[in-house]
Amino acid sequence: MSDDTETGLPASFEMAWGVRDRPTKGPRRGLSLEQVVDAGIHVANTEGIGGVSMGRVAKELGASAMSLYRYVASKNELLALMIDGAFGRLDTDEPAEGTWRERLKRWAEIELHAYRQFPWVMHIPVAGAPIMPNQLRFMEWGLRALRDTGLAESDKLSAVLLVTSFTRSFAMLSGDITAAYESGDPTAARVMSQYGALIKKLTTQEEFPALHAVVDAGTFDGNVVGFDGLDYDFRFGLERVLDGIEALVERHE
Repeated sequence: MSDDTETGLPASFEMAWGVRDRPTKGPRRGLSLEQVVDAGIHVANTEGIGGVSMGRVAKELGASAMSLYRYVASKNELLALMIDGAFGRLDTDEPAEGTWRERLKRWAEIELHAYRQFPWVMHIPVAGAPIMPNQLRFMEWGLRALRDTGLAESDKLSAVLLVTSFTRSFAMLSGDITAAYESGDPTAARVMSQYGALIKKLTTQEEFPALHAVVDAGTFDGNVVGFDGLDYDFRFGLERVLDGIEALVERHE
């Protein structure tokens, strides 16, 4: 499939935008780009991103791997389309009510939910700025959340990138921790369930006074893993990020 197009984008990206016609000639005309992307998402949801290959997706569709190349030129194209397809499946509306801070907070929560619903997205390297329709629409929502802040347009974009960077980083870290805990690995389960006690057994008050103070305050009492405990850390971090943006907004008032 040629990339020599009017926009300079791969043909499959143009098809996703609706600015290029779908293939009409050749074998296996019963397929569509949407079916290929949906099959890739299904494989990733059930087998992880490591299970996604052109051959595996073709098998899911009951087609040959070669037939997929009429729709996507490479696995990397397919992965990009899958990410956009995942964002297109978000069953939510744009955060339009409340203050800019409430809107941006809700925007970040939607993104976190997306990463938890499609965790494989975080394991696809970021190849550049988003250019696909659903991802750009989501970015638009974030920018519009800041519409009445008085910030310069470049600062609005930087604020959105700051929030999304925090959200993605937290989602990846918390997802890895939770996956290890829920995998049945006895070592991970034992460490996390007895974290505070283990710290006190392995270290001394003299060498690690700050860490012991955190343990003595009961910070690690109870379940330190699971979405409830980790959600507190997400809210705490997000509020601090928003505090910084709010300070910038106040300087422009």
